Amino acid sequence: LTSLALPLFVVTMASQNLPGVAAIRAAGYDMPISRIITLTGVATLVLAPFGAFALNLSAITAAICMGPEAHPDPKKRYTAAVTCGAIYVLIGLFGAAVTGLLIAFPRELVLAIAGIALLGSIGGGLHAALKDDTHREAALITFLVTLSGVVIAGIGSAFWGVVAGAVALFVQQYGLRQKSKP
Repeated sequence: LTSLALPLFVVTMASQNLPGVAAIRAAGYDMPISRIITLTGVATLVLAPFGAFALNLSAITAAICMGPEAHPDPKKRYTAAVTCGAIYVLIGLFGAAVTGLLIAFPRELVLAIAGIALLGSIGGGLHAALKDDTHREAALITFLVTLSGVVIAGIGSAFWGVVAGAVALFVQQYGLRQKSKP
């Protein structure tokens, strides 16, 4: 429980759910986040014995499916999520063949294609995160630490980016409170 379940929970929350929430908010959607996280947690608990142990907000997919690239009308962007779900099912059914195909391509090509697919989402997320002057530094620190790829104690950079951003925000807010005291 402490060596596997707890770290996986923290990593899932930090690397998928938290960025997924940020993507939802950056796209301008007002969703009941607490209920959504609870629903994915309960679904994971029920479906984990059958192999569905990684249900989460999937930050990258969420960002792609909620951007203007998915559909100009925000109320019709759900079609991108439905299409993506159907593609995931197909990839799951033909997982070995898809894996073999991706392994046949040079690693750099696969990474470049993934990077190009995410350019709009990354740009939109950065724009939303850096727009507010009061939180700009914390957002930038979060992004840069996450981008660094640092791994500490077997925990990836997405988690440490959130930690570094939270610490930066705390230090910044603490400094502002100290300045405002008489």
